[in-house]
Amino acid sequence: MNFLTIGHRGVMGVEPENTLRSFVAAERAGLDVIELDLHLSKDGALVVMHDTDVDRTTDGTGPIAGKTLAELRTLDAGHGERVPLFEEVLDAVSLPLQAEIKDVAAARALAEVIEERGLAGRVEVSSFHDEAVAETGRLVPGVRTALIASRPIGTDVVERAVEAGAATVCLNIRRLTLETVELARAAELRIIGWVVNTQEHLRLARAFGLDGVTTDYPEIKRTGRFTA
Repeated sequence: MNFLTIGHRGVMGVEPENTLRSFVAAERAGLDVIELDLHLSKDGALVVMHDTDVDRTTDGTGPIAGKTLAELRTLDAGHGERVPLFEEVLDAVSLPLQAEIKDVAAARALAEVIEERGLAGRVEVSSFHDEAVAETGRLVPGVRTALIASRPIGTDVVERAVEAGAATVCLNIRRLTLETVELARAAELRIIGWVVNTQEHLRLARAFGLDGVTTDYPEIKRTGRFTA
């Protein structure tokens, strides 16, 4: 398998995160996969945003779950961009997607879209929550899933991933250990490091023999080819 470069919320280092503008820029930059985050609006729309509230990334305030899609559409997500629906991202770019879900409710909504549009081969579903990963696997048999872990990363993450049915672990590069990598390899899990924005972290990912990295910057794609 080639070393994958995954655009974090598009290319959030240079464009407004989780916007169509950012996703299109990631595709044009030649990244291999686009990572994005999903929440449900008050009226059940599957919207693309990282935080539980809109304060940091838009000119609005308050929780996503307290706003309808129409209300979310009035917000500026950067450079005049609007908060996109997941379905709009599917139509705007052709790259594979890694969709991070924040809870089981979002997992069920995403599973419906994957089933309706036949996306099991294009979308990998990721989450920090074991139950959301497991629920996705139950709802869409055969879909690829990933368990995300940040800190602390203990060796139990491998056991958790296997139990949840995940094929991939996405691990914080700053806290990744060789022991965890070796256990993941023994369990035949794919390993993605995040967030890799420096040459130092890229070299570390290569030294660990990871399958790929998530990055904020498209330059990592170019330099990653020559880093060993």
